[in-house]
Amino acid sequence: MSRPVHLSETLPGLGRVVRRLAPYLRGHRLMLAGSVLALVLATIARLAEPWALKFVIDSVVPSATGAPALSGRDPMLILTLCASGLLLTVLLRALFQFLATMGFARVGNTVLTRVRADLFRHLQSLSIGFHTRARAGDLTMRLVGDVGMLKETMVTAAMPLAANALIFVGMVGVMFWLDWQLALIALAPLPVLMILSRLLAGRIHEVSRTQRKRQGHLAATSTETLAGIRSVQALGLEGRTAAVFGGANQGDMRAGIRGARLTAGLERSVDVLAGLGLAAILFFGTLQVLSARITPGDLLIFVSYLKHTFRPVRGYAKYTARLAKATAAAERVVALMDETDAVRDRRDAVPAPTLTGALRFEDVRFAHSGGAAVFDGLEFDIAAGEHVAVVGPSGTGKSTLASLALRLFDPERGRVLADGVDLRDVTLASLRAQVALVPQEPLIVSGTVRDNLLLGLDRVPTEDEINAAARAAAAHGFIAALPGGYDARIAERGGSLSAGQRQRMSIARALLRQTPILILDEPTTGLDGPSEIEVAQAIAAAAKGRTTLLITHDLALAATCDRIVVLDGGRVVETGTLDDLKTAGGWFATAHARQRGDRSHALAS
Repeated sequence: MSRPVHLSETLPGLGRVVRRLAPYLRGHRLMLAGSVLALVLATIARLAEPWALKFVIDSVVPSATGAPALSGRDPMLILTLCASGLLLTVLLRALFQFLATMGFARVGNTVLTRVRADLFRHLQSLSIGFHTRARAGDLTMRLVGDVGMLKETMVTAAMPLAANALIFVGMVGVMFWLDWQLALIALAPLPVLMILSRLLAGRIHEVSRTQRKRQGHLAATSTETLAGIRSVQALGLEGRTAAVFGGANQGDMRAGIRGARLTAGLERSVDVLAGLGLAAILFFGTLQVLSARITPGDLLIFVSYLKHTFRPVRGYAKYTARLAKATAAAERVVALMDETDAVRDRRDAVPAPTLTGALRFEDVRFAHSGGAAVFDGLEFDIAAGEHVAVVGPSGTGKSTLASLALRLFDPERGRVLADGVDLRDVTLASLRAQVALVPQEPLIVSGTVRDNLLLGLDRVPTEDEINAAARAAAAHGFIAALPGGYDARIAERGGSLSAGQRQRMSIARALLRQTPILILDEPTTGLDGPSEIEVAQAIAAAAKGRTTLLITHDLALAATCDRIVVLDGGRVVETGTLDDLKTAGGWFATAHARQRGDRSHALAS
């Protein structure tokens, strides 16, 4: 691994991080200024601490001639004043350090809480294409772990480093003022130490960056495994997933050990070089005292300052790993904040008018990132209030069609229109407020049944409306049977409900939205026969009076719609009523007959 020479190379992402997060500090300038002032005053108090002892040594303790240095003054008065001054200085330093710490902590926590909130909002604005590529566990690690590390480091590393830098500059200045020759001797090891620190800090940063990536991989692996634990156990994959997690875990351990070794090496190097400096100052400083060039108190100042001068460098070694980890975490946060793969409102977008529900796909071309075109010249219309089923072979883009209608994706070419208006010309919120989606995997959150039914509503429906929607969706019966009924609590991700129950709750939610457009994406996939029948009845109730786009593999369910559209090769290859397509003898007729035969065989057996 190459070793950086300059500080900018040691922390390559720090400048970008500071520039990206600087706007968040604008409203906290007064607090920051007060914190910096408190830090400066604490540093001045630190510089003043050894001077009380210098006056005691030079003025109270007899000199080499045996006479007090300040003849005619009461030694006890001087001793009392010096002791009181030292105590006052220590108290003031403690107060100023407390104020500085609290000020930086308040600013850091406030700013990074805003950063986390903005990052979460930004994540939700990123397109489905981005989320398809990204790993949920890694995104959670950035949102929670990386921002949390920044919060902690703002106080536990960044502020001590700033304080140490001020102390270092102040003490070096005073040492040169007292005796520049002795100061040069005392600080002779520093250039070696600075070079060593720069070299090792770069390597520590690189190790920390690698470790954060490995921890993101660990989070992603564990999230994916636990989310699919039923399938993992059913397929007997526990050993395989444990091996994958174990490999990532071992890699994280090796990176952590390597970082600890580099940090420990840097800290011990500081100790050795500090010892060399102290030995030199003790030898040459004593010679200066014996030759009367400086007083014993001046030598005491030198020894005390030299110990404190090396302490900031030792502190730099101590906090380098922590700051490097925080910088690596900050780079991951900023990279995510700068991600531009988003479907956004145009600057000139306007709220959508009240829609009747007419949809049109006009010369649409679309391809997922890095993939072949899903659609290339797709054309078809859905009239207001029409119920249209979209079917076709697997992989023909049926679900992608639903995403385009919701503007979760934007077409590369062509337009998707609602009531003749390009979806890109209206705001996302106003469009999606007029579309209800029943996905293949319904969104069920921890909370009550009522909470889940009201998800996404901008109004509070009456109890009668809630009951009517649940009855129409064939959900009232099982909801009423739950302990607590509509106020019954549901396990995370709907684990306490069957697939059919979750789907019927999703349909009830769509009914409560009262939107002109209803999109159903594979609503009966994975359901057993009785559940399919109940969900089909619920769909029929939900579709009344709405433009309905039904994406399905179930051709019997598709047959209940006004019109059926068959997709293949990115284009519409068949369209018409059930009778039209059966008469045409194309893909639909063949697949429909096969499905009916399969169902008849299943019932007979």
